[in-house]
Amino acid sequence: MDLLIPAFGLFFWTALAFLIVLFLLKKFAWKPILSALDEREKGIADSLSSAEKVRAEMSMMKSEHESLLNQAREERTLLLKEAKETRDKIVNEAKDAAKEEANKIMMEARQQIEFQKNAAIIDVKNQIGTLVIEVAEKVLRKELANKDEQNNYIKKLAEEIRLN
Repeated sequence: MDLLIPAFGLFFWTALAFLIVLFLLKKFAWKPILSALDEREKGIADSLSSAEKVRAEMSMMKSEHESLLNQAREERTLLLKEAKETRDKIVNEAKDAAKEEANKIMMEARQQIEFQKNAAIIDVKNQIGTLVIEVAEKVLRKELANKDEQNNYIKKLAEEIRLN
């Protein structure tokens, strides 16, 4: 039994020391440890939820970015198409204007040619009239007795006129 008593004493004092340490830990350290663990758990949960939010935002931003890129590509295509149509329209308008201007110039040139032609015809008619009057004047001035001499004189005057 002697053996039992020292073992019981050791057990009693060990249990008492354990209960005192347990009481002190519960009184002073348990709540701060548990609150630190709770805070750490909340911090980790918050970080995970923040990371999930950031991941969702990144995914949304990526889809928005792709949407904006597609929209920009469509706008670029539309602008290029409009620019090409505008260019073609301007080129066609310029061609039409050039054709109209060329036709106008040609019409004016034709009118000018026609005017000059008419003026030349009038001038030729006036010269012929003047020549006819001069020939008639010369024939009348010269009194010829014979018709053959008169015809020869007219032929001679005609040849002189052609030479001038």
